[in-house]
Amino acid sequence: MTFKTTSDFKNIVLDDIPLIDVRAPIEFKKGAFINSINLPIMNDEERHLVGICYKEKGNHDAVKLGHELVSGNIKDERIKSWESFINKNPKSMIYCFRGGSRSSISQEWIEKYAGKEIVKLEGGYKAFRNYLIDELDAEVQSSKPIVLAGFTGTGKTILLNELENSIDLEGLANHRGSTFGRHTTPQPTQINFENALACKLIKHREKGYSHIILEDEGGNVGLNFIPKPLAAYFNAGDLVVLEAPLEERINLTLQEYVINSQSEYIAQYCDEALGLQEWFNYMSNSIIRVKKRLGMERFTQIYTYFEKAYENQLKTGIYDFHQDWIKLFLTDYYDPMYKHQLDTTSKNILFRGNTSDVLEYLKSLK
Repeated sequence: MTFKTTSDFKNIVLDDIPLIDVRAPIEFKKGAFINSINLPIMNDEERHLVGICYKEKGNHDAVKLGHELVSGNIKDERIKSWESFINKNPKSMIYCFRGGSRSSISQEWIEKYAGKEIVKLEGGYKAFRNYLIDELDAEVQSSKPIVLAGFTGTGKTILLNELENSIDLEGLANHRGSTFGRHTTPQPTQINFENALACKLIKHREKGYSHIILEDEGGNVGLNFIPKPLAAYFNAGDLVVLEAPLEERINLTLQEYVINSQSEYIAQYCDEALGLQEWFNYMSNSIIRVKKRLGMERFTQIYTYFEKAYENQLKTGIYDFHQDWIKLFLTDYYDPMYKHQLDTTSKNILFRGNTSDVLEYLKSLK
């Protein structure tokens, strides 16, 4: 019996094809693809036992053991999970690590017992992953990078997400790219970050944009690193500088790092008091981490304002007390760094302006 296969990875990306990953959970956690779900043919323990058998007795006995371990009710449940997903996602495709026995057996069982056809990825995870790695090569990029720069709190990410031809690296990395940038949910694995970035670049290139707009992130966003040649390609782009009055920047920072962040922590812990305490602990530790850079005098002043603002917020429910430490952090920590970078940059600055002017300018760069 012949089963359908494909190596048209580009189409999988462009059409957001849902994928069934039949590898073991331990493999999936290390790295997978967007739009993929882990519905393994063998769990971690079963895979481990089959692996030992393969090393000691060879492929024939290992396959036999696999069929023994995944039989009866276990087999039925796994087929049902595949069938349920396919019913909800009729265009689904399936893969294992190399497109070998696990995905082939799964594909066969789906057709035999569920009466459904499903396409298998040729070469499996490894082939698709290699395709995406190639798409991260700086030499295959066709659009000219434009780097959106500006002081902290100017709303760069907000503006970026209003543009069709932008890529939000912070969104892909699930990190705000600053001292206080971590979210309550973890960052993706490095592999998942690279896979997601590659997919964004493929879709961007397919639309034929002549420019790609990115934030000034350097070589990493939190714990996720942009491949060095690609980061160099991005960072070589001309600059567009977003400007905003200090008061506006304080308010934007208050909204993002206090109000929104606290809501995120409360939702994560399902308890207001616990969520606020966890937020305070994280912010407190973040300030302490940059103690040496701030210097003892500035650190003491900022930290004191921070503690008082939190105490007053708990008593009154008013967030405005946080504006004092935010102002100091912007003017005494972030602003001098960014001012030095802008004053000493050798990059061409194409445009400077406020949000509406920069947005209008960038929208003209398709």
